[in-house]
Amino acid sequence: MISSVAKHVSTIFNRPNVALLNPLSWEQQLQQWRGIRVKVRNNNLDQALFLMQRKMQSSGMERLIKREQLHHIKNSEKRVLARKLLERKLRSQDLARKLKSILIKKVRGL
Repeated sequence: MISSVAKHVSTIFNRPNVALLNPLSWEQQLQQWRGIRVKVRNNNLDQALFLMQRKMQSSGMERLIKREQLHHIKNSEKRVLARKLLERKLRSQDLARKLKSILIKKVRGL
């Protein structure tokens, strides 16, 4: 697990600069450039890797790695995924609207 995380981190940092192509990812690129630094004390590499993994989880870096696309997705698959994402978003908005109306009714005492 830890070695796979370390491998993915090294691939992220060795990528060419795509921030010029996609200006929206500039903040993500900046976050990746900062990196995560961990001190290895008493040659205890396992503890250092464990601390690095915790820091990656807390900073959201691990989510970026997992979300990263590792293989080509066909256009038909992209359409299906986009439709599912839209449906999920609409359901979430509908639920939020219902919860908001319920809370308003409770606050007003109706």
